[in-house]
Amino acid sequence: MAEFEANYALVVLVIGLVVFLSMLVKSGLEKTMVPPLVGFLILGFLIRLADSRLNFLNQECQGILGFLAKLGLITLLFRVGLESNLEGLLKQLRRASVVWASNVLVSGTIGFATAFYVLNFSWVTSAVVGCALTATSVGFSVAVWEEAGALQSKSGELLIDVAELDDISAIVLMALLFAVLATLENGAVGGAWPLLAKTVALFLLKLGAFGAFCYLFSRFIEPPMTGYFGNLKAAPDPMLVVVAVAFIIAAVAGLINFSLAIGAFFAGLIFSRDPQAVKMEAGFLPLYELFSPFFFIGIGLDLDPGSMKAALGLGSVLLAAAVGGKILANVIPLWPMAGAEKALLIGVSMIPRAEIAMVIMDRGLKTGPWVVPPALFGAMVVVVAGTCILSPPVVISLLKRGLWKKEES
Repeated sequence: MAEFEANYALVVLVIGLVVFLSMLVKSGLEKTMVPPLVGFLILGFLIRLADSRLNFLNQECQGILGFLAKLGLITLLFRVGLESNLEGLLKQLRRASVVWASNVLVSGTIGFATAFYVLNFSWVTSAVVGCALTATSVGFSVAVWEEAGALQSKSGELLIDVAELDDISAIVLMALLFAVLATLENGAVGGAWPLLAKTVALFLLKLGAFGAFCYLFSRFIEPPMTGYFGNLKAAPDPMLVVVAVAFIIAAVAGLINFSLAIGAFFAGLIFSRDPQAVKMEAGFLPLYELFSPFFFIGIGLDLDPGSMKAALGLGSVLLAAAVGGKILANVIPLWPMAGAEKALLIGVSMIPRAEIAMVIMDRGLKTGPWVVPPALFGAMVVVVAGTCILSPPVVISLLKRGLWKKEES
């Protein structure tokens, strides 16, 4: 009994220290242009290095940190969905669809080709890389656009619309890709085409059924439920109910072999259409700030120190593909419509990769090294850090030239 108490006392101590250090890292990096998630990744890796020498992460610690990382994943994707304006996006779909299609096809193809032809990974691994590089973490750029007063311009609205479409398509592609990979053995297709076709059909059927369930819930159950709890109790109780429902929907998605990530994202979309629910987001922020760092810290813990030297080399190549892919993907459709300078501005703003790219890579790592080897996982961490650090200063420089103002005159 005494040993049991000591083990969990150590768990509580580790979690307390991790939360304290993550807040310290966040407050320190807020004074710089380095995103906090980069600090969280480094913090997780440093904890991994410290444990290799001190061996303080016992089985209970590892299990609970893994669970907290899952909660971090749910809160991350729930917030992405919650901040999406799906109805507004559908109205702007025609305007944004050409740029979005180019983003997915060009950046995904360049990512796949770089991994397959340049780095000599298997087609399975290359497909995961391509899928991850279609995503966009535009939050870093949006903050810069907002500070410059450019977010409400036509270019700013297009940027947000395309980025939201990128995230939605990347999450759906991830779910489809891993449903297909589950039917393969070590990446070999062989005579599996009929089975793959059946898998894709079953996935689309389940996606349609799950989407219909979420739509009906959003239309007929969510408004009265949110209204009832909103009138019954003051904050934060209503938001806690919303979060509880998000956990349930994420769990349902996991139980039908989608993933917690896609379930949490769909849960966010459910509540995003309700202004009352979105207004309660302030009540969700403390939970988000508590749990979301654990996802990135968990990624840092998963990094293999022995593979980091190789990861840096791979990461530099993939970083070039990630940067070039997004710039080219936006310049191709936007140059004829808006000119080269505005096309470049939006392309550079779309470069950052973060949450969803690492969700995809983490899913691949957990599937096995035949999908995502440790060195490649580390390389994508380099890509995330590099794109999130390099893009904002360039965006600031381009915005200062006032390109977005010309379209308003």
